[in-house]
This record gives sequence, C-alpha cells and structure tokens, in this order.
Amino acid sequence: MGKKIFSGVQPTGNLHLGNYLGAIKNFVDLNNDDKNECVFCVVDLHAITVKQNPQVLRDNIRETVATFVACGINPEKSIIFNQSSVPAHSEGAWLLSCVARMGWLNRMTQFKEKAGKDKEKASIGLYSYPILMASDILLYDTTHVPVGEDQKQHLELCRDIAQKFNNEYGVEDFFKIPEPLIQKYFSRIMSLKDGTKKMSKSDLSDLSRVNLTDDKDQIINKIKKAKTDPLPLPSSIDELKERPEAKNLIEIYSSLNNLSLENSVNEFKGKNFSDFKDKLSQILVEKINPISLEIKKLINDKGFLDKILLEGQKKADNIASKKIKKMQEIIGF
Repeated sequence: MGKKIFSGVQPTGNLHLGNYLGAIKNFVDLNNDDKNECVFCVVDLHAITVKQNPQVLRDNIRETVATFVACGINPEKSIIFNQSSVPAHSEGAWLLSCVARMGWLNRMTQFKEKAGKDKEKASIGLYSYPILMASDILLYDTTHVPVGEDQKQHLELCRDIAQKFNNEYGVEDFFKIPEPLIQKYFSRIMSLKDGTKKMSKSDLSDLSRVNLTDDKDQIINKIKKAKTDPLPLPSSIDELKERPEAKNLIEIYSSLNNLSLENSVNEFKGKNFSDFKDKLSQILVEKINPISLEIKKLINDKGFLDKILLEGQKKADNIASKKIKKMQEIIGF
C-alpha cells in the first residue's frame, strides 16, 4: 500500500546542496513511486515568524517551486502549493491550538535555540508554529512525514495533538497518527568551511555551501577551496570520526553516487585530497549544474510557476477544506 506524504519547505531562497541531499532528493524518490500520494507545500506562513520583505518573499515562493520542479518533482503527479493560499491551514492551527497544551510547547527545544536568551522578544508565531505544522500534516490524512533530526520533536507533538483530539471528541481514527520518514544516511550535510557545522544559507561565507543555482565554475571553485586536513584520505570508516571535513566530503560524494560510505572510503583510501576533489567536483557538476540551469530557466517563467501553484492550491484546498468542515462539526460549530 502506498504512503500519503506531506512535507513543507520554507521559501527563504537560496536552497543549497544540504537541502537537496538532506530532503529534496528524497522527495523526488517518493514522488517517483506510483503507490505514493505526495503533497509538497511551500510553507510561507512559517517563514513570516521572522519579518520578511514582501517582494523577496513572493520571489522566494516561486524559486522554491522552480527548485522542486528542476530537481525532478512532477507537479502533475504531486500537489505543489503555497500554504497561505489554503485558509484551512490557519483555521486548523487555531482549532488545534485549543487542544494542544502549553506544557507540550514549552518542551520544544527548537524555540529555545531560535529565540535564544531574549525569548520575550520572540514572536508568538515562532513559539506556536509547531501547532501550524500539525495542522499542515493532519489536514491531508498524512501517513508519513519526511523529517530531519531537528523536526522529530515537532512531529511527536503533532502525534500528541492528533491523539488528544481523537480521544477528547471520541472520534477514533479521525486524525491519522503520522509516522516519521527519517533519512538514514547523509541527511545532515555540513559546511564546506567547517565540518562540525551544518551547511546553511545563513552562513556569511558563500564558500561554505554549494547553492543549487551555482554554475559549473562556482561549484568547482568551492570544492577546490573546501576545508580539508593534511593527512591522506582515511582507509576506514572509524578514521572518519575524528576527521569531520573528510567525512563530510566523502558523504557528499557517496550520496550523489548512491554509494555506501564504506564503498567510497575503499575507493579513495590513502589517496590525496586533490584527486578526490577533482572526482567530487565532476559528480557535483554532473548532478547540480543541470538543476541550476533549469531553476534559472523556470524562474523567468513566472506564468508557468504561478499555474503550478494555482492548480496545486485547488487540489489542496479541496482536501483540506473538507477536513476542516468535519472538524467544525465534531467540535460543535
């Protein structure tokens, strides 16, 4: 039996290799499996937990759609839409926030990390957005959610909210209890300048990441300048544990080639980094450059991207509004 998949990506622009290998590549595989029903949402409501420039936000929504399509997600097979265009997401978040408990939200470690010491100045949205995330997921009778380590806790909260709603209103199975789909290998791609930090678009140095819009020369240059250590490449996986930069680069190579880490280590053991970097650049250019060219082409076709969003919105709204109507009846409206 196929899975009902829901996943959301924030339209913050500048998606990079970490987003591709850690999430989007997996989305493409899920989309290509004919048994699955996939909903891919550009979560623009989540993005505004911090202030956004309105025009930049609009551009980033389109760029995220362009990236999905350029990477291989088929909009005729999967639903692609932006969250704010389907009112049920916001309405569902309010209804579920009356079921969720403060104590549950207070345990969310991501809020503590993002708000820092000055949490009194953080927006209410940043605090409560896991409830909106629960609404996103539960409205589509989702069975499986691809999540990274940083979102596992939020999915647990979503499961708790669903269970409490079902129990409180005596409607067993009204909300499906979604399961996490955790990518086992290569889900966390690290910075090219520091193998102990996650690759991030917020890093000040552009050399720390390969952007999905980088051209061939930029990709080659970034890999050439990527941080390494003075030793030859390791001869065993155990050796990698103490060498974060080597580990990160070998993991990128393995993921792009669909190889196990062990196979990649055996291929390059004892060799110097310059030979390995040549091979890594080659495979990166082969895989990422076509995506980059396609993104740039699609971004210029706003009509095409807006059509995908409009068709996706109609399909998503059709599903989500029916679920909200049933929720309202159950609650007593």
